[in-house]
Amino acid sequence: MARESSRPGITDVAKLAGVSLSTVSRAMNGNPTVDPALAERVRAAAAELGYTANPVARSLVLGRTQTVAVVIPDLENPTFQAILRGLSRAATADGYHVLVADSREDLDEEHALARATRLRTDGVILCAPRMPEEELAALLPALSPAVVINRGPQISAPVVGADYGLGMREIVDHLTSLGHRRLVYLAGATRSVTHKARQEAIAAAVSGFDRLDRLEVEEITAGVDFDSGTAVADQVLASGATAVIAYNDLVAMGLLSALTVRRVEVPGQLSITGFDDIPFAAYTSPPLTTAAVPAVDLGAAAWAAMHAQLTGGEPTPALTLTPTLVVRGSTSAPRED
Repeated sequence: MARESSRPGITDVAKLAGVSLSTVSRAMNGNPTVDPALAERVRAAAAELGYTANPVARSLVLGRTQTVAVVIPDLENPTFQAILRGLSRAATADGYHVLVADSREDLDEEHALARATRLRTDGVILCAPRMPEEELAALLPALSPAVVINRGPQISAPVVGADYGLGMREIVDHLTSLGHRRLVYLAGATRSVTHKARQEAIAAAVSGFDRLDRLEVEEITAGVDFDSGTAVADQVLASGATAVIAYNDLVAMGLLSALTVRRVEVPGQLSITGFDDIPFAAYTSPPLTTAAVPAVDLGAAAWAAMHAQLTGGEPTPALTLTPTLVVRGSTSAPRED
């Protein structure tokens, strides 16, 4: 019995087109650096032989996996989910896959995941890394190419993020314009740069008031999830504040739930604001006033910065997106005694 002819491979295409293996790979992958006439010759040879690119073989030739890793601190957080959505959609459109790793807010795990995933991918995107500035700076050269989301622009990799300070200042201005002068800030990820930006914005707002019209903001350490907001309800009530600024929407929702159980009227007795504008924020009772972070756009911008590095494009400068204040029913003027 005659043996069935073997499936044509990349070597056959290269031989027929009279080019190198790497040229075939780049042409079949749509790499714009390949001369158009040469790319057409490769595609014609592939069509004549009935060749279709094998992703594994292509990766071996190019030394690439067509995959990037994204390390995030909390996969359950809807904001990080939105960032991943924007990033993965953009990466898929460019023919790449995304490997997601969740560090679970653990610094040691964050280090380990970043290094381990880089061995298996073409680059790493660190989403809001919790590690200190000096540790991050020491790690980034080993991850290159890398992109960092929501960190300061002084690091050695492209950075995309939101102006959390501006978003916080708009929330404080909104509450003070309603007449609130005693506020509580529920601090979340206290090691994060975004927390520091919130703190600085609050401090600037406080310093802007004079002695006769004093603004007081008490900070209570809470957390980043729903349970964190629930757990500090009694502390919030004991503070005597008329309004609360939660680290994010999840914390605000947890507090709102606990206050409902305690029959505390929101916003009649206490106004509450969140941060991020996750999909559920508009459907709480009452709907949550918050600062909307363009998380999907952040993810897409992070991918653009990574793709530029992978394809030899122009380096992407630091990009900062602006949150938007969204006023809903959870805030009102303080009740007069």
